[in-house]
Formats: sequence, C-alpha cells, structure tokens
Amino acid sequence: MEEKILELLAEEYPEIDFTASDALVDDGILDSLTITGIIAALTMEFGITIPYEEIIEENFNSVSGLAKMIGRLRA
Repeated sequence: MEEKILELLAEEYPEIDFTASDALVDDGILDSLTITGIIAALTMEFGITIPYEEIIEENFNSVSGLAKMIGRLRA
C-alpha cells in the first residue's frame, strides 16, 4: 500500500520528497493546498471519502500515516 501511495504522490508532486521526513505537515513541507490535492488524488485512486475528522497532522505527516488512514477507511 505504501509503495502505491508513494508512486501516486511522486507523480502528482515530483518536487516533494515524501520519504525525507516523518513530519511532512509539522515541518512545513506540506501546506493546506497540497493536502487538498493529496486528498483528491487519494479519493480518486482508492475510491474512498476522507472525512473532515481524518484530516489531521498524524494522518498526513508520512506515507505510513496515509496508508494507515486509507486502510481504516477501506475497511
């Protein structure tokens, strides 16, 4: 799952190294506009809806966090 997410994000945002940090939001690497784009890409790719309460730093700070969130939402 993480590899697929990383491939998708690398294609959408080639200027961002998503493996460089486990604090992408906290370190200011991702801003609100980028997070909105990531939500749209993940929604389309995985056929999920990301509810407002899931849009928290913990879920977007790393590819691992994204994978765990998607796993919960797909279950």
